[in-house]
Parts: sequence; structure tokens; C-alpha cells
Amino acid sequence: MAPVSEEDVTLILRALRFAAHRHRSQRRKDAEASPYVNHLIAVAETLWCEGGIRDTVTIVSGILHDTIEDTGTVPEEIESRFGKAVRAVVVEVTDDKGLPKSLRKRMQVETAPRISHQAKRVKLADKICNLEDIMASPPTGWAGGRKREYVRWARQVVDGLRGTNDRLEALFDELYIQAERALAADGAGKADKQGPLDS
Repeated sequence: MAPVSEEDVTLILRALRFAAHRHRSQRRKDAEASPYVNHLIAVAETLWCEGGIRDTVTIVSGILHDTIEDTGTVPEEIESRFGKAVRAVVVEVTDDKGLPKSLRKRMQVETAPRISHQAKRVKLADKICNLEDIMASPPTGWAGGRKREYVRWARQVVDGLRGTNDRLEALFDELYIQAERALAADGAGKADKQGPLDS
């Protein structure tokens, strides 16, 4: 495995700064209203530490994966700052907010097997981090049924990403089992009637 170069580290740090600025006013939906950038850092850390991934395009794309979808950043700006390869991956993992949320969820399941290897890794790390958050600090108002619906939907998406990274897939599977057990112990029933789930 080739060592990460100074240029690679510079690009990763620039992506962190860019993402922190673009998401600066956004918060997660947990009770603490955690800064959104925490999620982006967690995705990058999961790719690097848990997945053993040293591909800079994948790491940078993980940091930037929500910028087009959630901040109004355009693909051309991603390309001008971080290159064509990063732009391509970020576009692949971006939902079309013009579509109904239920359709976007279905499309994530349907398109997962067909996206690039790098995009699959980003999406897998994203789902791992979301699953961790759902169980440790869920969005305000999410009872057991809604958590269970999210967990099972995430599993559908991840099933389409198989063959991407053994370590990340094993981590997701472990978290999935833990989540199912915890929700069963809590007596989670049918999904809460609060509308479509967030990604």
C-alpha cells in the first residue's frame, strides 16, 4: 500500500474545511442538535480506520458526500476544487431532493448495486455512521418503530453494496444485529406514522 502523500493530506484537510464551512449552520436531528460536520468527520474516520481505505478520492468524497444534496454546492464547484473523480463520486451518492422522499429511498436500494466501487464505499460508511447515530442518539421523536424501519431500510441498501469492503460490511452486520436485538428488547412495533425516513 502506497503511503499517503503530503498532497493527499492537503486535499483531505481542504475538504474538511470546505465541508465545515458549507454545513456550518446545519445540525443533526438528535436531542443535542450536534453540528452536522460531526457526521462527515465520522464517515471519513470510518472509511480510514474501520475500512482501512487509503484512496484519497474515496476519503474526500466521504467528507463531501452531502454538500451537493444539502448545501446548494454545485458539481462544477466540487470539480474545480477537488477534481473530476471526486465530483463523480459525490454526484453518485447524491439524492435528488426534487423527488418525493419515499422514491429517493427506493432509488437508493435499486441503484446501490450499480454505482462505482468508490461510491459504494462512501455509501456503506454513511450507513454505518447513521446506524450508530440512530441507536446512540436518534433524531428527536423517533420511537422504536421508526428506528426499526430505518435499520431495515439501511440493510436493504447495504445488501446492494456487498463485495465492496469486507471490514466495513462486517461492521455494518454487527451493528445491524445489535440494533435488531436492542429494538426487540424495547418492544418496538410498527413504524411510527411520521412520514418518510431521513437518510
